[in-house]
Amino acid sequence: MAATPSNMLPLGTPAPAFNLLDTVSGQTVSLTDRKSDKANVVMFICNHCPYVKHINPELVKVGNDFQPKGVAFFAISANDAVQYPDDGPDQMKETAEALGYPFPYLYDESQEVAQAYRAACTPDFYVFDGDLKLVYRGQFDDSRPRNDVPVTGADLRAAIEAVLAGDSPSPSQKPSLGCNIKWKA
Repeated sequence: MAATPSNMLPLGTPAPAFNLLDTVSGQTVSLTDRKSDKANVVMFICNHCPYVKHINPELVKVGNDFQPKGVAFFAISANDAVQYPDDGPDQMKETAEALGYPFPYLYDESQEVAQAYRAACTPDFYVFDGDLKLVYRGQFDDSRPRNDVPVTGADLRAAIEAVLAGDSPSPSQKPSLGCNIKWKA
């Protein structure tokens, strides 16, 4: 497991637009069509990464907790599915259905969206306000595979709760850590 930290995109950065295939519904999902006027969570995840597998159950809980409050979630996988077939669209759909993802699981086949977000690892989290300005980027929480810290989603939850309360998340934000995105050659 090569641990790669996230790039810390500058706060205030506008969310790059995207139109991507939702592997579950088969429909194209657009950020601008599905955005929330409250808070928007864009996350880069994948199927095979042990860091993502480690947080998946709590990630589903976070989605289920905040979507009813008007928060939009977008999960994106940008890994090269030729080199990593477990991360292909059919496998993404199976994973989303098996885990009960309450959010679309989008396939960034061209990897252009991941590049626009400067995503570096899985998982990688971004929270944008209702105007699609970046207010949080970084880790889910302090838990990592084998570090015996409970998975809570504390950092992401605190950022979302701050935005919902009309506040800014703490500017002290820790990079995520995970598997590097598997870029095409």
